[in-house]
Amino acid sequence: MPTFQAPRGMRDILPGEVERWQALEAEIHDLAARYGFREIRTPVVEHTEVFQRTVGETTDLVEKEMYTFSDRGGRLLSLRPEGTAAVMRAFLEHGLARQPQPVKLYYIAPMFRYDRPQRGRYRQHTQFGAEIIGSPDPSADAEVLALPVRLLQQVGLTEVEVRLNSVGDAACRPLYLAALRDYFRPHVADLCVDCQRRYEEHPLRILDCKREGCHRIARGAPPVFGYLCDECAAHFEGVRAQFDMLGIRYSIDPFIVRGLDYYTRTAAEVYSGRLGAQNAMFGGGRYDGLAEQLGGPPTPGVGFGFGLDRLLLVGEQEGLARPLDRGIEVMVVTIGPTARSEGFRLADELRQAGIRTDGDLLVRSVAAQMKHADRLGARLALVLGDDELAAGTVTLREMASGEQTTIARAGIAPALLDRLRRQEPTNEGQGR
Repeated sequence: MPTFQAPRGMRDILPGEVERWQALEAEIHDLAARYGFREIRTPVVEHTEVFQRTVGETTDLVEKEMYTFSDRGGRLLSLRPEGTAAVMRAFLEHGLARQPQPVKLYYIAPMFRYDRPQRGRYRQHTQFGAEIIGSPDPSADAEVLALPVRLLQQVGLTEVEVRLNSVGDAACRPLYLAALRDYFRPHVADLCVDCQRRYEEHPLRILDCKREGCHRIARGAPPVFGYLCDECAAHFEGVRAQFDMLGIRYSIDPFIVRGLDYYTRTAAEVYSGRLGAQNAMFGGGRYDGLAEQLGGPPTPGVGFGFGLDRLLLVGEQEGLARPLDRGIEVMVVTIGPTARSEGFRLADELRQAGIRTDGDLLVRSVAAQMKHADRLGARLALVLGDDELAAGTVTLREMASGEQTTIARAGIAPALLDRLRRQEPTNEGQGR
């Protein structure tokens, strides 16, 4: 057992696995660009108040899950537990409202939550999120939520279902909260301790409790739709119409309320039917009051957060994880000290030409170097010894077949690039 290990709930991503991350991230960057989103990178650490004021001081995330500390100046800071509040803070701080509206932003970033670690659920996890800030239209809700749905479909999880709900807004939600308190009042003693507190502070969150006793009681609660104002009802119908137009399957689920205070109107979660009981993939919704909570002007917004650790785990379980061919293409094998020096220069020349190249750093025998090339998955080996140096040539060995040919040292990089491209294997779907 080593002296030190990674902190509980946090993990190392090692070579062999990291290539899958790179491939998925490349797909996200490409897909987000097709939708017109631009990447944003916010600090890992934010002032704690950013989350207290927006997520809600009484939410489980703020009360139980944030990593919070005082810096040497006495300022209260927190490791970022979610991305939306940080993006809105940056939007306001840097005057992005002056850019053409709406502003469409996305991020791939680590998040930190102190929670019970599970497979695919870590205290440090990576989220893909996107936000459309500046549009109140239902089409913005549908577009931003369609982005990760299309990503799931693109990586092969075709059985994708969107579950939609509305949580109203400041005009109509108080009526619904009052109705929920009336319903839950006779059942308070049967609720869990957390939900007993939620009854007073935020009864909507009781609907989202995962404890079976609370969930059983909540099943009889009145749905929100009888309490929505005309504007919220029309907005929800607009979102549904957009999903119908896109051909994305969805269902109405009154228990989708999301756990954060900043949500208004649309609340959504997306599931994959291939995952069984634990099939939630990501969630999001509209947050039209978030900018005001951070001291900015009224600014509509809608977005989502998507845990990539789980997506990669699911892809592996479902046989969708294909290795990306990013190994070494060429191994430079040298014989003797003079050739070793020239081989070092040759490897650098090939790397500058864009060829993934490795060489011997342990002064091994030719047989050991060839064995190392095979272990690295090199497609070609270039053998360089005194005879080759004198003739101005290099011996090229096809690692798969063992076939050897002699090629000129001069102009070798273009020749190898052409050869590698002609032999390029089909990579369709790799890295997913």
